[in-house]
Amino acid sequence: MVEISLCMIVKNEEKVLARCLDSIAGLMDEIIIVDTGSTDKTKEIAGKYTDNIYDFEWIDDFAAARNFAFSKATKEYIYSADADEVLDEENYRLFADLKEVLLPEIEIVQMKYGNQLAHGTAYNFDEEYRPKLFRRLRSFTWIEPVHEQVRLDPVVFDSDIVITHMPHENHAKRDFHVFQAKIAQGVRLSKRLHHMYAMELYISGDVDDLAEAESFFAESAVDSERSLDEVKEAACIVCRSARMRDDSHTMLKMSLKDLLTEGSSEMCYELGEYFYERGDYAEAAMWYYNALHETQSILNIHTSTDWPQARLSEIEQLPQE
Repeated sequence: MVEISLCMIVKNEEKVLARCLDSIAGLMDEIIIVDTGSTDKTKEIAGKYTDNIYDFEWIDDFAAARNFAFSKATKEYIYSADADEVLDEENYRLFADLKEVLLPEIEIVQMKYGNQLAHGTAYNFDEEYRPKLFRRLRSFTWIEPVHEQVRLDPVVFDSDIVITHMPHENHAKRDFHVFQAKIAQGVRLSKRLHHMYAMELYISGDVDDLAEAESFFAESAVDSERSLDEVKEAACIVCRSARMRDDSHTMLKMSLKDLLTEGSSEMCYELGEYFYERGDYAEAAMWYYNALHETQSILNIHTSTDWPQARLSEIEQLPQE
């Protein structure tokens, strides 16, 4: 049977930490909690489960905090968990079975992350695979019988274990702060982080969040080193922000950037909202139809499904002139 170190980074998680640890502690051979500045009873609760509690000065970098937590692990595998996760009885059993039979060559175990859409998180799927269990020390293996080379890609196993995500609040504001801090430091967001920022803004951002991010995405929309996908994401964010600010000129510029290529559901939906808010329901219906039937979403799946459908239903119920 393999031995596992649980590594967690936490801050002000008194409402959910015990629930998480109660659901997984019995599977773990070592529990490591890294606190990034709690002002509630988080550390006191953690102390009921482990003595391995460390402080880490928060530097607006989740990766740095997780790397610090991983550095404290001593067991063969590391399980990375967030405080708002729960393992139910069925999946506890599956995890226990996995510990018994996990082959030593497996370096990463992916588990299904569920219940993602219930709390306005920055995801478009209710369940998806995420890497959760990691071999702490990686061994290198030569492959190929001739012209041999070292295998660089990890051996990954996709398990049937489902981790239930049960946050007590939306963490979007926290994430927006980190994005803005890195941008202010002159950090160029990777393509992945550019997409995550845009997606989280579109799904969870309010008018103030969008206004704060607008200048960054306006620059991305004309950045020749950004990919077409990034330019389209940026145009959608600026367009949404401009609509909320009633800036028709900027909205027109951004919508044209998107529609010159294959249009997105987000842009069609924003145009629908623009005309809907002005009482031009026939024009709005055309754009909602395009969002629903003729385009695909790139940031928020709701813009190609229930949101335009709901608006079309509302328009159908309006008195005919």
